Amino acid sequence: MTSFDSSPQLNVWRALLALAVVFVMLATTGWTAVRHQQGVNTPLQSALNAWDRGRIDGHALPSHDGSPTRLRHFFASLTPHQRGRLAVRYPLAVGNMNGAPVALRYRANHIALDEERKVEHQRMHDKRLSSAGHSDAKQRMQRFALLADPDRKILAFDPMGSGRVAEVFGDLDRAQRVSVVVPGVDTNVLTFQRTSRKYSAPVGMARSLYAAEREKSPRTRTAVIAWADYTAPAGLGVDAATAMRADDGAVRLNAMLRGLPGGSPVALYCHSYGSVVCGVAAHALPSRVSDITVAGSPGMRAQSASGLHTHARVWAMRDKDDWIQDVPYMEVGGLGHGADPVSSGFGARVVSAGDAKGHAGYFEPGTESLSNFAEIGTGSYRSVLCAHTDQDCREGFSGDISA
Repeated sequence: MTSFDSSPQLNVWRALLALAVVFVMLATTGWTAVRHQQGVNTPLQSALNAWDRGRIDGHALPSHDGSPTRLRHFFASLTPHQRGRLAVRYPLAVGNMNGAPVALRYRANHIALDEERKVEHQRMHDKRLSSAGHSDAKQRMQRFALLADPDRKILAFDPMGSGRVAEVFGDLDRAQRVSVVVPGVDTNVLTFQRTSRKYSAPVGMARSLYAAEREKSPRTRTAVIAWADYTAPAGLGVDAATAMRADDGAVRLNAMLRGLPGGSPVALYCHSYGSVVCGVAAHALPSRVSDITVAGSPGMRAQSASGLHTHARVWAMRDKDDWIQDVPYMEVGGLGHGADPVSSGFGARVVSAGDAKGHAGYFEPGTESLSNFAEIGTGSYRSVLCAHTDQDCREGFSGDISA
């Protein structure tokens, strides 16, 4: 049997290493690195403010931060023409509004992306910018143009800073099962999709999972969301060692989940720092979230699966060549993310990550990790491959419960 538990001596050394890392980080970046920026009026916030002041045919619009149910009822009361007018008038607001019809959000985000593409095109020729600034504007313009393709289903988009985005694969309105990929550090609008190492980026992860789910259960209508709609840490600095980004990400993740159409089961796939986001979000997840699967996790801000206070099943995997296993699994003064989810004491269902390609290769086609993701996503729990021969990670399941 392969053991994921460390010896007491090794844990002591990891604790000392963790403290050393803390002091190095703070000496290099300072305590102010973990503070939130306040009072920044972003393009998205400006759009939401304009929505809150707006009217449609003489009637005031509901608050943008109203419940998804209320917003859903509001949009249902409008004619198609009225909904279209709102998407054109307030594209960023409608495109990011949980509770708005997903097809309308796709349309609004295409408009917003095209508008931002034009902004970046102008920046490319701004003589006040440095060569690096011109290069950044060109990259962003090209990325926005790709995302604005009419065939893409963009569920969320925010151009501010490094950018946030979410994309849907499949028919979200008709899906019998929904999967959400939550990525980790260095995720932004420019790294959302890659040509090389494509399965290490959110789009490649989601596309690979969607294809695997369709292969596993062709009769099950599935949809997969590549969800990069939170500000992920940049690199392995203080942000990545704290829950600051995860706290905000958890709020955004739960808001998105509560705004999804229908009531089909949802499975979360949380990679690397994304598992911190899912761990923080766990206690408030809507009841339709049936499974949380973490891969290459630095911890979930909990000492055990029961400490997550979630009704969802918790699954965990780690490739034998994943460098994340050398991260100190503890929390000291707000730094670090708690216990190792694949350790026997944590209490997650530990599943096989055979053939995965290190830390970034869990969604590579042909791997056991991807196969297990697809089995969980389609509800085929009895087919999940366990990591331990003497541990039944499928305990309690009587058979395939796919839709």
